[in-house]
Amino acid sequence: MPTVPRSLELELTNRCQLTCDALCFVQAGPTKGHGTMSAGEWRNVITQASALGVQRIKLIGGEPTLHPHFGELLEHALAEGLHVTVHSNLVRIRKEHWPLFERPCVTLATSYYADTSEEHDAVTHRTGSHAATRDNIIEAHRRGIRVRVNIVDVHGGQQATRAHEELTALGITDIGIDHVRAIGNAARAALPSTSELCGRCAHGVAAVLSDGVVTPCVMGRFLPAGQVKGRTLHDVFTSPAWHAVAASIPSGRFGPCGPDCGPNDDSQGGGGTCGPAADAVPPSAS
Repeated sequence: MPTVPRSLELELTNRCQLTCDALCFVQAGPTKGHGTMSAGEWRNVITQASALGVQRIKLIGGEPTLHPHFGELLEHALAEGLHVTVHSNLVRIRKEHWPLFERPCVTLATSYYADTSEEHDAVTHRTGSHAATRDNIIEAHRRGIRVRVNIVDVHGGQQATRAHEELTALGITDIGIDHVRAIGNAARAALPSTSELCGRCAHGVAAVLSDGVVTPCVMGRFLPAGQVKGRTLHDVFTSPAWHAVAASIPSGRFGPCGPDCGPNDDSQGGGGTCGPAADAVPPSAS
């Protein structure tokens, strides 16, 4: 039997309106493409995931709403009986996407870097991104959409506490705070390390990147374990390569993945609700 993750992240695109050169582990940007997966191949992956027993699909990027078949893929996941989390920067929401986000089994997740435009926009390198994201958080909450916000401390001097207080005042209750992981842009010249992962990757969660490569999670993108082009998810999850990758990731203190797997709630480089396994405190030292 395959080791089936409860949550499968689909990295639909590497394109994004923002250029977060201090943290984006996808290294996304306005000039990047949508990868090599066709809409049909993404639909097949979603169908296979549902048949295997995956419970939640996460549509991420880049900015997933920029993918030309985003709405179609979200609808397909819902039709397959899956819960869907959409990770968006919320800089711009198309009118036709709001009704999709209002569906009962959809969660909207985003990143928030500070309570001021100066600090937030310094991270995204796009003037006005703070105001746009904040306005769309407010609009999503007004519409009754389930909203999750992750505050990523990028420069160490950000007012993360003030940002948390601001979001709470807006009515947002699902909020996480984390620091940048040394993966992608944040790694600079360093080689990526499994010590930056929380220890849950491949244990309840997996990812399919925009070229069809399967990894233990989007942060574990440097650990390829298979390919869905020409193969099935069943093939990947029963392969020696998948089990070898899973065994290579150090266990953290966090236990099995929850239904929303906090470590991967931020597609821009933060770690959601769980820190890296390297930060775990041994029981004897606690």
